[in-house]
Amino acid sequence: MSGVPETPTATTGEVRVDALTGLRTIVAPGRAGRPHALATVAPAPPVDPATDPFAAGNEDRTPPALLEVPHPDGRPGWAVRVVPNLYPPLQDGAPEPERSHKPDLFTATAATGASEVIVNAPDPVQSLADLDATQVALAVDTWRARMREHAESAAYVHLHVNEQAAGGATQPHTHAQLLALPFVPALVARERERFGAYAVRTMGGDLLSDLLQEEVRLRERIVAIDDEAVLIAPYASASPYRLMLVPRRGRERFEDAGPSGAALLHDGLRRLGRRFGATPPLTLWVRTAPQGAERFCWHIDIAPRLAPLAGLELGTGVQLNPVAPEVAAAELRDA
Repeated sequence: MSGVPETPTATTGEVRVDALTGLRTIVAPGRAGRPHALATVAPAPPVDPATDPFAAGNEDRTPPALLEVPHPDGRPGWAVRVVPNLYPPLQDGAPEPERSHKPDLFTATAATGASEVIVNAPDPVQSLADLDATQVALAVDTWRARMREHAESAAYVHLHVNEQAAGGATQPHTHAQLLALPFVPALVARERERFGAYAVRTMGGDLLSDLLQEEVRLRERIVAIDDEAVLIAPYASASPYRLMLVPRRGRERFEDAGPSGAALLHDGLRRLGRRFGATPPLTLWVRTAPQGAERFCWHIDIAPRLAPLAGLELGTGVQLNPVAPEVAAAELRDA
């Protein structure tokens, strides 16, 4: 990519603020040389189709499907499959808990809502990066369809993908999880408030669109660009090699019609695999507008699970990142 600066080599630390959340990260490149600063990435073991409940032919090992998306070329079978979560954290009709004598100290409400699993492909593979771009696009379109299904009834619809056991996956076969929440999570509400405050302060400006415009101008943290989206290493990345996919034309809700960024998502995951010699364990999630938000812009965050949370992160909520986002972006551009 022309006009991109050379890889930075500075080792001094900085406290950076995430423009979307206001949360702080200490970017400390000097700590990258510590023993075991980053986890070693090794190829994940193959998925055994015989024991894989999400593989084609094993449909009787899951609850009955809510949706089966056919192959676009007319082949028999399904391309993407949606089933209820066998171990749901939320359930429609969950009973209200007993009322506490001290509701200001002990607050609880029923954990109502939908919990779904979206099997991204019939192929027994661990990562979206192992699929072809067409299949990833089908999976992402299904994510959006299921998010639309719950958008009116839920306060917030959260969708995430865990890959590999170290990334939080309890089943190795690539899948997404959808939760239709009866509340807006604090982190999402914080982001919504910052979008609104920025619009007031700038007389109508869009926080993420303006941020993206500046990132493209600087080109230090840009990883890749296509017709639909831009992939960046965020300025205040909370963890090593974190990525964010941002639509080139801002829209509030990921589930609405328009470009999804699926091709660039696939490209970013493959770049991570090439950088580390194998796809690292990771979690990615879709951030979409909560119900009633007047200002927002969707994005997809990708967080490789390369460093554990330790005392600073768990005790204060301040993140510590030993890999400068500028370094991560340069390496992934070259991958």
